[in-house]
Amino acid sequence: MSTNYGSEVPAEAPISRPLPGAHLADPGPLGLAAFALTTFLLSVVNAGWMDSANEGYVLGLALAYGGVAQFAAGMWEFAKGNTFGALAFSSFGAFWISFWWLVEHDAGNLADADKAVGWYLFAWGLFTLYMTVAASRVSLAVLAVFVLLTITFFVLAWGKWATSDGITHVGGYFGLATALAAWYTSFAGVTAFTFKRQAFPVYPRT
Repeated sequence: MSTNYGSEVPAEAPISRPLPGAHLADPGPLGLAAFALTTFLLSVVNAGWMDSANEGYVLGLALAYGGVAQFAAGMWEFAKGNTFGALAFSSFGAFWISFWWLVEHDAGNLADADKAVGWYLFAWGLFTLYMTVAASRVSLAVLAVFVLLTITFFVLAWGKWATSDGITHVGGYFGLATALAAWYTSFAGVTAFTFKRQAFPVYPRT
């Protein structure tokens, strides 16, 4: 004789899990701001607005803000599950730390500094180029940053190889444009939080 009496075992309710890193604030505005400010001050030198002998004034900023703060933003992007942001911010944070080391410790010891630094900039340009492809699915604001940065790296590399101040100055102007685009994107991100809406457009692509 059956003892079921027609009762059914209720199905288990689906378990709701929060999104990865949902408890974390958006690290994007920090990473972009750190990148923008450091890029702007170095580009002031590259554009010829300040004598290159004063390039050292950006080194502390490159280490602390462009480097450490931006790298930290990349780690928080990992926690939030954002592969693009994690790769971009941690990589460019490491770039600024390596730039600080290069200028502070290595540049004066290289047999052909212009050629070596040119290849250094060119390699970063290649990395930025393929990140530009990925950025095309993020937003138009982020895409603008990566397009301008790719051009900046390649033009600065060309300037080093050609030992041309004129070409380097062109690269510096592209760097200034890159910094402004990154600042705008950071500004749009932080005001989206404080205004509780996207007050300044970034034109998302996803």
